[in-house]
Amino acid sequence: MSLVRLLGFRTLACGCVVGRYRELATSREVSYVEEKGGTCEANGHRRNHTIHEPAHSPVPLVTRAS
Repeated sequence: MSLVRLLGFRTLACGCVVGRYRELATSREVSYVEEKGGTCEANGHRRNHTIHEPAHSPVPLVTRAS
């Protein structure tokens, strides 16, 4: 088991909460499912298991009409 630093949490569209961590020894980023969403049907989303996410998720742009 290696030491990790918490980078943040986010909620997926299915309702699962994912924690993102950086391993201190290797600087590798790892994402774990912290809580499974109540209506999530994805078999790969299991609590306390890693989840594979795209390395760089696109940031949604927010525009406001004036």
